[in-house]
Amino acid sequence: MVKHGPVHTPADLGRIIRDARLEAEITQEEFADELGVSRQYISQLESGKSSLHVTRLFSCLRLLGVRLEARWGEA
Repeated sequence: MVKHGPVHTPADLGRIIRDARLEAEITQEEFADELGVSRQYISQLESGKSSLHVTRLFSCLRLLGVRLEARWGEA
């Protein structure tokens, strides 16, 4: 199981999503189908490609002093 810590950037978030998907043994195509998005969207998400919405989200979190931390597989 891969564990991650703080999430500061879209790239951090993308790595976490990719690692969780791989651990779940789900392909990008399967993941995309479940979410109702394209495989290309998943690829861009996992590579940390920043969009206006994601950039604003991280700006809002920083401004408010909110810290994101990713953990999974814990009870």
